[in-house]
Amino acid sequence: MYIPPAFKDDDVESIRTTIRNARLANLVTATTDGPIATPVPLLLDESEGEHGTLYGHLAKANPHWRLSPLGEALAIFAGPEAYVTPSWYATKQETNKVVPTWNYVVVHAYGPVEFFQEPERLLGAVTRLTNKHESARPKPWAVPDAPADFIASELRGIVGIRMPVTRFEGKRKMSQNRREADRVGVATGLAVSESARDREVAALIPLPADTTAGR
Repeated sequence: MYIPPAFKDDDVESIRTTIRNARLANLVTATTDGPIATPVPLLLDESEGEHGTLYGHLAKANPHWRLSPLGEALAIFAGPEAYVTPSWYATKQETNKVVPTWNYVVVHAYGPVEFFQEPERLLGAVTRLTNKHESARPKPWAVPDAPADFIASELRGIVGIRMPVTRFEGKRKMSQNRREADRVGVATGLAVSESARDREVAALIPLPADTTAGR
């Protein structure tokens, strides 16, 4: 991934937060048949390995797991993103030498991928992933809520994913390359948007301590 120095995010906790908050990742592998990608929710087990280990699953009917990967796999986690209009820049009023851009957060995780089918391992991975996404609900659904024979049948239709992470690449493009007045303009514009995601991006733009920009 191309990462200019101003946008590099190498803070471990920031990277893990992006992964935790991502609802869906894209798992990409290179194969002799060409690259293949599958959108899939992934859970990072931070206690397993130097950089953590990703777990998830995909449908057994998906050919992805049958194609032997060449080299490491790539998991892509997208964070908040928003379009930035040049109209928000103070520079526009001065020179008009501005163009549109996009602000965004993204993490790339690399590592060898393993696909597994053992029922106990699958149950463990599915249970942890379910608990992660159900935990905030008033009445969380749990895997044991369904009949055991039904769960066993469902497990036979999926394949597990295990990916020990060897390295992360984090990018946080939040107008850091613009002068202060332009950043304030972008943050102010996004902060009053009807889009919740735009407002989320507004809060991530670095501003002087005495500037709220509508926050």
